[in-house]
Amino acid sequence: MTDTSSFAGKYAVITGSTQGLGRAAAELFAERGAAGIIVTGRNADRGHAVAEHLTGGGCRGVFVQADAADVDSCRRVIAAADEHFGTLHVLANVAALTERGSIWDTTPDFFDRMMAVNVRAPFFLMQDAIKLMIRDGVAGSIVNVSSIASFGSEPFLCPYAASKGALNVLTKNVAYAVVRHRIRANVINLGWMDSDGEDVIQRRYHSDGKDWLAAAEAKMPFGRLLKPDEVARTIAYLASEESGMMTAGFLDLDQSVMGGGGAPVPAPIEEWPPVAGVSYR
Repeated sequence: MTDTSSFAGKYAVITGSTQGLGRAAAELFAERGAAGIIVTGRNADRGHAVAEHLTGGGCRGVFVQADAADVDSCRRVIAAADEHFGTLHVLANVAALTERGSIWDTTPDFFDRMMAVNVRAPFFLMQDAIKLMIRDGVAGSIVNVSSIASFGSEPFLCPYAASKGALNVLTKNVAYAVVRHRIRANVINLGWMDSDGEDVIQRRYHSDGKDWLAAAEAKMPFGRLLKPDEVARTIAYLASEESGMMTAGFLDLDQSVMGGGGAPVPAPIEEWPPVAGVSYR
C-alpha cells in the first residue's frame, strides 16, 4: 500500500510545474505531506495560481519564475528553496522542450536551445541541489524525466532524442558521484503522454489543428495514452523512500518493449508520416 505521508516534512523543487505533468506531481507531493514545494515555469499567472493551490494543509507552495534555457534562472530556483525552506530533499526535473526537428533541418540555434533546456538546465539544477543536500546532510532524491526517445526514436525527433540520451548518461554519472552521500538519482523514460503540452505539439506539427487524441489512443495496446496523474505517481515513487536504495535506475514507462519483436527496419521514406515544417531529405 502506498504511504500517503511519504513526503511528510520534506521540501521539493519540481520544474515545469505550472501545468501538465509537473503540476500533477506537485499536487501529489502536497497530498502526500510535502512541507514545501518550489513551483517553476515561465508563466507567472499559472505559477502563482499553482503555488496558491498547493498552500494549505501543512504545505507551502512558492512560485519562482524561471526559464530553463537560462542558467542564472535555474540557479535562482535552488537558491529560493534554501531561502524559503532552509533545505531541500527532492529535485524533480520535469520541464522539457519537445519541438520537432530532423538531421536535415535542425538549425544550430534550435539544437542549442534543445540542449540548454533538456540537458544543461538539469545539470546545473542538480549541481546546486546536491550542494545544498550535502551541506545539510540530506539523503536526497533526484528524478529526471527523460523519454523513450532516448533509445533513438523517430527521425523528426532527432535533437530531442539526442538531448534525452544525454540526460540519461548524465543521470548515471551523477548517481555514481553522489551515492556515498546517500543521494539518489534516477530516470523515467516516458512514453507518449496525453498532456496540455502534447496537445499543442500535435496540433502544430501533426494534425493541422484537428482533434488527434481519440485516434492516437485507439492504436495503443492499453487503449489510451499515459496520463499525467499516473506518471506523477511514478515520480513520487522514485523520489520517496518507497524506492529504497534504487539509484542510477532507468524506469521505462511506456506501452512498448525495447528490443522486443521484429527488427526496427525503417519504411521507405515516402511512407514516413508528414510533420509540419520538418524535412526528411
